[in-house]
Amino acid sequence: AVAFALRKRSAALRHQVWLAAVAASLVLPIVAPLLPAWHSDALNVAVEQLTGAAPSPGATSSGPGFVVNAIPATNHAAVWPAVLLVVWIAGTALALIRFAAGFAQMARVRARSKRLTDERSIRELTQIARASGISRPIHLFESPDPTAMPVAWGVLRPKILLPSSAREWNEDRRRIVLCHELAHVARHDCAAQILGEVVRAIHWFNPLAWLAVYSLRREGECACDDSVLNAGIQPQHYADDLLILARTLDKQSSGWLPALAMARSTDFERRITSMLNPIVDRRAPSSKSKLMVSLAAFLLLLPLAAVRLSAQNTSATFSGTVYGPDGAAASDATVVVIDIRANIRNMTASGADGRFEITGLPAGEYELQVMKLGCKTYDVPNITLQPGETRSLDVNLVSGPTEGAAALPKQTIPAKIRVAGNVEESHLFTTVPPKYPVAAKSQGIQGTVVLRAVIAKDGTVESLVVSNQADPLLARSAIEAVSHWRYRPTLLNGDPIAVETQISVIYSLKS
Repeated sequence: AVAFALRKRSAALRHQVWLAAVAASLVLPIVAPLLPAWHSDALNVAVEQLTGAAPSPGATSSGPGFVVNAIPATNHAAVWPAVLLVVWIAGTALALIRFAAGFAQMARVRARSKRLTDERSIRELTQIARASGISRPIHLFESPDPTAMPVAWGVLRPKILLPSSAREWNEDRRRIVLCHELAHVARHDCAAQILGEVVRAIHWFNPLAWLAVYSLRREGECACDDSVLNAGIQPQHYADDLLILARTLDKQSSGWLPALAMARSTDFERRITSMLNPIVDRRAPSSKSKLMVSLAAFLLLLPLAAVRLSAQNTSATFSGTVYGPDGAAASDATVVVIDIRANIRNMTASGADGRFEITGLPAGEYELQVMKLGCKTYDVPNITLQPGETRSLDVNLVSGPTEGAAALPKQTIPAKIRVAGNVEESHLFTTVPPKYPVAAKSQGIQGTVVLRAVIAKDGTVESLVVSNQADPLLARSAIEAVSHWRYRPTLLNGDPIAVETQISVIYSLKS
């Protein structure tokens, strides 16, 4: 967007913008872990609106039961991330191999070329390099191929390659070619192009990465054309020589090399049009302009590196072991971790060994509730989780009636509610089908999990308790799926009320 806004400014300035963008894309993942996390309140508000407000206590009625069959387990969800990772690695590897092959080809060209040490070549090279402000030593080579494209390459030790036919060029053409290639050296375009190729290899799937590298090369060539014209070369003379070189030299051989060719066919017509246009801005960016571009990129980079979207912020893990009143591990206990601020409930069940684990929790304040029939609800009202933290807590249940979120006080339950009268029956409109656990299926485990559920006033599932003797693997699968169900609220005299219902999840190996 910035490059487009600067379309009437010089190509060198636009090249500086593209270079800053390419460099920032490499720095971004490095800087992000080093900065404190910035959580967007706007995103949190959006999450709250999607999940609904916190339910408040109210009347509870008994709703109709619900029976659902678990679907066969599939590993597609687990396989896709691995497949995408392999595809990304393969694409990056191919791009880097292609780039490395280009370096190998340049090394072979260098080995077959002869270094020019004659007085005429050294004098021309030295004069133009001094005028371009280059103090580094530069080596000039001659390729045995008379149709080789003039190219510049090398970061620490720049090199310029001329075709053997350059001996027959007149002095003006040699000066034009050397001015153009030395402009690449003075601008450090080779290092910029290498940086761009690395970014394209990493982000090969992103069209914007290809656009950035293409624009980086295009604006770099135009900026070097401007440097030649600023050196006193007449535009018509420069355009004529460039057209002759493009017709007589081999453009294809340099198409995939990590070198900067003078007469590459990419956007050739645009370059000719630009150099013949007398009103084009050909000024090199000042030190102040370069500083402003770098500062703007830096100021944009910091918030991008610090921001944490909801999908990026789920990094904490909460685990532990549930023990029953007898001190033994308690299976099938419902574990609820409630995000206090966003009012998001994450539910699971303890396994046969009493262990539970909930991953992918955003950093923040949480409330822990553990429920099991015949035991009092275990409640820890305030738990703070930091980004990336793994918190473990052992839960010791005591005998007594289940209370709290699992079952509201009996005095709030109306004696009798007629579903067909002044109560509008709840309707389930969002379901997450329970999946048959792979481990349970391989062991031939089947059965029914009966869940006692409380549907809150906003239609979310507020609590789930296993009310029968079910296998821990099946219980965990049922709770994790049903906890994401959403209902249309039940209305009593026009007002939403909480509803207690029963859900049976059937796990059967029979087709």
